[in-house]
Amino acid sequence: MSPEYYYTQAMIEFENKNYDLALEIFKDLERKFPLSNEAVQSQIMSAFIYYIKMDYTEAIFKLNRIIKRYPSYKNSDYAYYLKALCYYEQIENEKLDGENNILALKNFQQIINRFPESKYARDSEQKIISIKENIAAKHMSIGLFYLKRNKFEAAMNRFKKIIDHHSKSKFTPEALYRLVE
Repeated sequence: MSPEYYYTQAMIEFENKNYDLALEIFKDLERKFPLSNEAVQSQIMSAFIYYIKMDYTEAIFKLNRIIKRYPSYKNSDYAYYLKALCYYEQIENEKLDGENNILALKNFQQIINRFPESKYARDSEQKIISIKENIAAKHMSIGLFYLKRNKFEAAMNRFKKIIDHHSKSKFTPEALYRLVE
């Protein structure tokens, strides 16, 4: 059987939402025809299945491998975009650790820098705005925490971060007000 046959079978299972079976067929295709175009595309589809299943760690691992092995692949913009989405969807709220904010921001920025004409660039720009708002919200929350505890210098530093780094944020007017206060 050809790689095209395996890929078609896997896509049929994928479309029928039989993700585990599709994943097995994609893996089988990768083992039997590692140098085919379908094998590379099946790796991207495998990562997408992990993304759908919310196994972001495995999806990111697969996408990093694809990006490293096939830097000039025709769908590498999608691999970068999917990786950025994996980080973006793990952002819970502004009060939690901002590591996913930073990683998502960095990865969406890579799409804009590397693939400015990609169909994913515009959505990446919108997601960057959302992430920056989330980061500004975190600084505002921390600044208010310090302000309530009379830690004025620490609070001022947080409000200055909003003003200096997130000047277009909806939190900027309040940060200015609190700074003057």
